[in-house]
Amino acid sequence: MATTPAPPQKTNRIGLSVFDYKGGRTTLCAGCGHNAISERIVEAMYEMGVQPERVAKLSGIGCSSKSPAYFMSRAHSFNAVHGRMPSVATGALLANRSLLALGVSGDGDTASIGMGQFVHLMRRNLPIIYIIEDNGVYGLTKGQFSATADLGSKLKTGVINDLPPIDTCAMAIELGATFVGRSFSGDKKQLSAMIKAALAHNGTVMLDVVSPCVTFNDHEGSTKSYKYMKDHDEPIHEVSFVPFFEDISVDYEPGSATEVTMHDGSHLMLRKLEEDYDPNDRIRAMTRLHQAHEKGEVLTGIFYVNTQKQNFLEMLNMTEKPLATLPESVTRPPREALETVMEELR
Repeated sequence: MATTPAPPQKTNRIGLSVFDYKGGRTTLCAGCGHNAISERIVEAMYEMGVQPERVAKLSGIGCSSKSPAYFMSRAHSFNAVHGRMPSVATGALLANRSLLALGVSGDGDTASIGMGQFVHLMRRNLPIIYIIEDNGVYGLTKGQFSATADLGSKLKTGVINDLPPIDTCAMAIELGATFVGRSFSGDKKQLSAMIKAALAHNGTVMLDVVSPCVTFNDHEGSTKSYKYMKDHDEPIHEVSFVPFFEDISVDYEPGSATEVTMHDGSHLMLRKLEEDYDPNDRIRAMTRLHQAHEKGEVLTGIFYVNTQKQNFLEMLNMTEKPLATLPESVTRPPREALETVMEELR
């Protein structure tokens, strides 16, 4: 008896199926927001036609830092020690600037033990997509408050947080990151568009994604629960992204959308919900974040974009070729060069 052949798999612009972007089976809790973020990363990489072997996945320690195992198994991967992912990422990109770096961190990995490294990564404008999977607690050590937990939020044990939170988005904008936004793991449309836009940016992208911990921080009194986010999420615009390889066609009313041209010619389309919001205005972005904090809103969207600033590799005038492939004649100066230097030091 003849068998019916399986339908051909749908492929993207480089001939890969979505299965080429999958990773291992997740071991995170069922319903964890981190898994939803992994799904959006797979979706964005597939739709943008990114070659998996060009991607370097980097992480530190925590539930969030396990996430890279669950997407793009064909990519390079390095799981660093707690809070030290930024320095590993910097070294990797200095050695090979052809890599597409994707760093996945958590609110503890970034805003506590890793704060020093986070600060210097943001100020350097290294070309990396840095995603914070932000749930406000330490999920691997029984749910203590992290540094991003809101003042007055409550643990399952009833303990109230009496310390103010660190806003990683405000800090990233202040320090020099050139693409900064916040989303919610449960908002598929917004988060997917933001990751696609991030892939087209040539500088530091910092995305803080509120990702509820279903085990330790999804209860009444938590300000990072699914219910709280749905009740308090305040988008500043609708986000759409048109890659450079597709025809640009949008259905916005004239004058109601802001268009940002990315480095590769792609177009980031922001449909304004606030008439006067300009994502190119750094001061306005900081002001709006502070206003949202005072109102108890969780502001989401792309707060700031700067496509004009040089990135760290351009500032250092790094070679386009991976350092390991350079011949000895380039990496080892001749004796005459050494003698010239010594002569200048006399």
